[in-house]
Amino acid sequence: MKTNLLDFDLDGLNAYFAEIGEKPFRAKQVMRWMHQFGVADFNDMTDIAKVLREKLNAQAEVRVPNEMIGLASEDGTRKWLLDVGTGNGIETVFIPEDDRGTLCVSSQVGCALECTFCSTGRQGFNRNLSVSEIIGQLWWANRALGRDPKGDRIISNVVMMGMGEPLANFDNVVTAMRIMLDDHGYGLSRRRVTLSTSGLVPAMDKLREACPVALAVSLHAPNDALRDEIVPINKKYPLKELMAACLRYLEKAPRDFVTFEYVMLDGVNDTLTHAQELIALTRDVPCKFNLIPFNPFPNSDYGRSSNEQIRRFRDTLIEAGYIVTTRKTRGDDIDAACGQLAGQVQDKTKRQIRRLTEIRS
Repeated sequence: MKTNLLDFDLDGLNAYFAEIGEKPFRAKQVMRWMHQFGVADFNDMTDIAKVLREKLNAQAEVRVPNEMIGLASEDGTRKWLLDVGTGNGIETVFIPEDDRGTLCVSSQVGCALECTFCSTGRQGFNRNLSVSEIIGQLWWANRALGRDPKGDRIISNVVMMGMGEPLANFDNVVTAMRIMLDDHGYGLSRRRVTLSTSGLVPAMDKLREACPVALAVSLHAPNDALRDEIVPINKKYPLKELMAACLRYLEKAPRDFVTFEYVMLDGVNDTLTHAQELIALTRDVPCKFNLIPFNPFPNSDYGRSSNEQIRRFRDTLIEAGYIVTTRKTRGDDIDAACGQLAGQVQDKTKRQIRRLTEIRS
């Protein structure tokens, strides 16, 4: 099998080119062609010697996932289902806004964490994505979206918030983010790449040292009893440990705050008492809150908090001195909203079978 050069960051490409007897500057050339210009055919890399192009054609390739389905929402959101083999598909979403274009990238086929309000979590888990499958989503979206009239890229921000828990696929996610950050790759700043985690504390500490980017934490509950129920990883890394990890992360983070994501579930975590608990929990952690109206999906067992309840919850946090945003529901008509990504997962955990059994009983 040919070597997929999309699996390498610049260090990896340097090592590969050294192995085939080529100088390091060739790695930078090829990296720019792949990521800045979206070129997959070595023959189109015109400033590379013909002998090297022939060598690369013989033993290497630039292979990205193929598109299975592409959907466009009335609000401009785009979603792609990309084929990653053996019957599996992953979902990638582009969200246009006035001041930015954000791509939501998946890191796993399915997810093993079983957060009860998340459609991805209901699908079961198959495997981690490779580096090329992660960065290939950005490569694909850049090609599909093109450039704006000024010639600039439309994607300005990347959030690792798609299918899967990014920190459970640590090495591949970090390598992919290094490509995003590299000036020979996509040249994004660390402030414009955000990783969202459900709270894998040891991996948060590793990320702080390996590749600190903006951090978002899927919090969703203000106390351990409730979070144990809706975000089961909390049983392993409870809130006290998670808050301490957030403080450690901020020592090297590109932003001076953590974003806490909080899905608003009607009658579950949305009362003013919950808001007061949240204030007490996060008092010592520099943070912002992103309140997310729940996006229902079949058999989700939850309802969306009313707009009035979300407003009251938000105002309670604001009165306590927090910066709070309420996320707009985008791409709802194509199931591209937060928590709705499901992809096409050949579940190795058999969770779908268990779920069907629960429903029927």
